[in-house]
Amino acid sequence: MIDAIQTYPGSYRRQAEMLKRLSLRFVAVFALCLLVTSAMLWPSSPQNLAVEHRLLTSGALAAWRSGRLIVLVRHAERCDRSDNPCLGPIDGLTRPGGASAAAVGSAFHALGMPHSDVFSSPATRTLQTSRLMFAKVHVLPDRQTLCGRAIVHDVYTHKLVGRNLLLVTHSGCISDLERALGYPHADNAEYGSSLFVELTAHGKLKVLGSVASQDWHLALEQLHAYAGTGITRNGLTDL
Repeated sequence: MIDAIQTYPGSYRRQAEMLKRLSLRFVAVFALCLLVTSAMLWPSSPQNLAVEHRLLTSGALAAWRSGRLIVLVRHAERCDRSDNPCLGPIDGLTRPGGASAAAVGSAFHALGMPHSDVFSSPATRTLQTSRLMFAKVHVLPDRQTLCGRAIVHDVYTHKLVGRNLLLVTHSGCISDLERALGYPHADNAEYGSSLFVELTAHGKLKVLGSVASQDWHLALEQLHAYAGTGITRNGLTDL
């Protein structure tokens, strides 16, 4: 009896320590599961609008028709970071980049440009990109206009009612807007990619998704399957 009484406190402490370790393991496993679930339910990057009819189901096409979109387009391939031949100055585009920019511009013209205003960063590569895409553009006074921490405020001041705002810009500026709108870990925008953001009826900015430069043919092809949208094989005629 005496031995049992003497050993009981030690056994109790061991059991308590074991329970404590098990509890810590449970908390760690639960936290890990929560992180994994959050990552699955909250994507790190905006969805690809070029697949699964998302240009339509996301509301991007309807928003484009109504002039409610803000679209940030990254410049095409820059020459000073490529082995491809330059289109012009070394701080401008490559020749393949120029061809890619023209192709993306054709896709936007297929959607219809009458209700859109195009702005461009003044850097050589963005100016070349914007002029190859859209010809007529408004050149911003400096690269930091519509960029940085104030980008959300600035897009509101440049966006006109009933008109889409297109900005040919840099990957860092696109990341600034993504970060401000809930995508702090989004992948860097590829050359020529386009980020679609809607100005909702409640005055809020909502990220709809993005289209990579090489995926525009998919974005346009998906629309051909829908009757009554004014779409022909030569482009969109009723937008």
